Amino acid sequence: MLVELIDKYYQDKRDERNQEHFYVTDVGKCPRAVYFSMKHYPREKTDPRALRIFDRGDITHQRLMSTLFGIPEIRVVASEIDIPSKALFHGRADAIISFNNKLYIVEFKSSSEFKFRKLEGPENAHRKQLQLYMHYFKIPQGVFIYENKNTQDLKEFEERYDPDLCKRVISDFEILKKYIEDEIIPPKPKDLEPWQCDYCEFRKVCQKIEEENK
Repeated sequence: MLVELIDKYYQDKRDERNQEHFYVTDVGKCPRAVYFSMKHYPREKTDPRALRIFDRGDITHQRLMSTLFGIPEIRVVASEIDIPSKALFHGRADAIISFNNKLYIVEFKSSSEFKFRKLEGPENAHRKQLQLYMHYFKIPQGVFIYENKNTQDLKEFEERYDPDLCKRVISDFEILKKYIEDEIIPPKPKDLEPWQCDYCEFRKVCQKIEEENK
């Protein structure tokens, strides 16, 4: 009874979203999936369990953010701050802090225990996201805080601004923007991991296009 209603709540909230802009979180996605989302192609239903997991990540962010406010050595300059409106991307950094007379962009991430144990640095997509925040806020250093969802253990990774990486990411999305404006479906990247296609909510429409192009 209640479980069905809870699942429907999460699914309805997901279905309400129509993407009109590039988001910083898109940098870790297949450009073809971003195109389909921007063009409002039909998508498969997302497992409500996955949506609840995303929701749990937001709660983790809020809890860790409140901790920063309580640490005397840290001054929280801003939290949940939007990047400048004229940027190619839309997005919101978790926090900007002042520590040891330096400004840092802070990003909180939650991770499964399996991934957390293997984590020796930030995930590539996460790193690109933080680099964009550093680029748009003009802050040359940032830090990741990863939390193990099962144990609440933490890992920290510092990052320095990489202008070349940012230039490549922005260039890729300027090209994707042109594809979208011209209504040309972008090519499927050759370096996609199989699991990315397996879990893609546009996999059916993408497979149909691939078959038509053979």
